[in-house]
Amino acid sequence: MPMIYLCLGAGLFFSVMSRFLQIRHIKEMIRLLFKGEKSEAGVSSFQALALSLSGRVGTGNIAGTATAIAFGGPGAIFWMWLIAFIGAGTAFAESTLAQIYKVKQDGQYRGGPAYYIEKGIGWKWYGVLFAISAIVAMAILMPGVQSNAIASSLNMAFGLDSTITGIILIVLLGLIIFGGVKRIANVAQFVVPFMAIAYIALSLIIIIVNFSKLPAVFVLIFKSAFAFDPIFGSIIGLAIQWGVKRGIYSNEAGQGTGPHAAAAAEVSHPAKQGLVQAFSIYIDTLLVCSATALMILFTGMYNVEAPGQGNVAAEQKQFLVQNIGKTVEAGSGYTQMAIDSVIPGVGSGIVAVALFFFAFTTIMAYYYISETNIAYLTRGKNSKWPMLVLKFVILAATFYGCVKTAKVAWTLGDIGLGLMVWLNLIAILILFKPAMKSLKDYEQQKKQGLDPVFDPEKLGIKNTECWGKESKKKIV
Repeated sequence: MPMIYLCLGAGLFFSVMSRFLQIRHIKEMIRLLFKGEKSEAGVSSFQALALSLSGRVGTGNIAGTATAIAFGGPGAIFWMWLIAFIGAGTAFAESTLAQIYKVKQDGQYRGGPAYYIEKGIGWKWYGVLFAISAIVAMAILMPGVQSNAIASSLNMAFGLDSTITGIILIVLLGLIIFGGVKRIANVAQFVVPFMAIAYIALSLIIIIVNFSKLPAVFVLIFKSAFAFDPIFGSIIGLAIQWGVKRGIYSNEAGQGTGPHAAAAAEVSHPAKQGLVQAFSIYIDTLLVCSATALMILFTGMYNVEAPGQGNVAAEQKQFLVQNIGKTVEAGSGYTQMAIDSVIPGVGSGIVAVALFFFAFTTIMAYYYISETNIAYLTRGKNSKWPMLVLKFVILAATFYGCVKTAKVAWTLGDIGLGLMVWLNLIAILILFKPAMKSLKDYEQQKKQGLDPVFDPEKLGIKNTECWGKESKKKIV
């Protein structure tokens, strides 16, 4: 709960300080999605968006959303929407900071929380602490959540053995991560838009078939979120907790993952990529997570557990709402049943394929984030061997997740999430001034009819190696 309060507080703080840029600049966010050019050192804004979305759009959008409903009731969806709205302000701040304090290292742009902590705050020890935490979380603790979901869904849909799934995953992942960041970005820019659009289109079919239920479903969500529903009024605390927790896990605002991809973009002003990354939160939660939630709620294919059922055997569990069998595990099974209820016989297969693409691209992003933090720790040193070890570690963690239970995988994933959120949110709250200065400068230049160009000296921002006069200095 303290982490949830911190995320909500930080999101509100950045939203107020930026005068709710997530509303004022929606049109600009969309315009910037397809602007910007890639360079030898950096990727395009859209590639950086796709790379960050590959990390954001994953198991949390299908299994995580269903889990929020199972333990927090339909009202949890409202709190997922809320954390997405205010989280967009946090995403802008952290991604803008990543651009401001990025460096050119080994011929490409690198950046993220470790870099802006050291250069913006001046606490190298804190930067090192974040980098180590990110490597542990991204390379060891969290890949298993994604691979476990892939293995479970493929087993349910096609009877594929988890060991075989693990081998297929690590072979495909190895082919991509051994090709470097450009290959990861190229794969992401094609796969991510395709999978998101196809999944949302499927949900629209189900919504259209059940269109008459639209008012009742939204009334249920809002009444449950504010304890006005007699069934769910007793679990409003769980609705908030699960909605916010799974919302954060899904959209990653404040976690410190998005800034790594944001720093790789070639843009003329940091705020440009900050706005693009803010919009990625909407794509993740308001579109993809909502697609899952509405499919489940429209078809009624869900249960809501009574509080305190965690260690009770499935057959003996008590439910506030029981629309499906007690033994159906909260997660992607709800989504599969929802699709099957409208298009019989295809739910398991469709969800398995969707989960494969969603989760696989997320593991790709985890590797890139881990690689960036290895690069931070090994600056000026030979990073060949650490990078090689990293590749094998993340491949092993991915395989391990396939053959372990979902409970173990999600527990490790939550630990990894918590490590990064605490360290990153504290840092960006300390560094709010450079982020807000950048936004104000961008808005002023836009009012003058200019294509904004960043000049850190004019704004009094120091240690910006890739901007202004400092960009002409020799960079390691």
